[in-house]
Amino acid sequence: MWMSVGNRRFAIILADNAAARAFAAQLPLALDMGELNGNEKHAELPQPLPAAPHRPGTLHAGDLMLYRTQTLVVFYASFASAYSYTRLGRVDDPAALARALGRRDVRVAFSRD
Repeated sequence: MWMSVGNRRFAIILADNAAARAFAAQLPLALDMGELNGNEKHAELPQPLPAAPHRPGTLHAGDLMLYRTQTLVVFYASFASAYSYTRLGRVDDPAALARALGRRDVRVAFSRD
């Protein structure tokens, strides 16, 4: 799976769970993702996904998570968190992710190829 931000393209490794499979079934998908807390982008998905939340403790740059059942979150910085998420996957190489996403709202496209 791929995530595109402007002219940057990032490979996504999907988790092996029902939520990730349901997310992939919604692709292709382009979302206007809002900035939050200087460490993440978030957007509401068109349809809810099956959630199995857990508290990861630390979120890592490149984590692709589901908050509740319908909020997609892409983290571009690592930090400790007490929130619960369902893992959807992760960016394979997040080194340039923070620069690509920036600290503003951004349009992000998700695709299978």
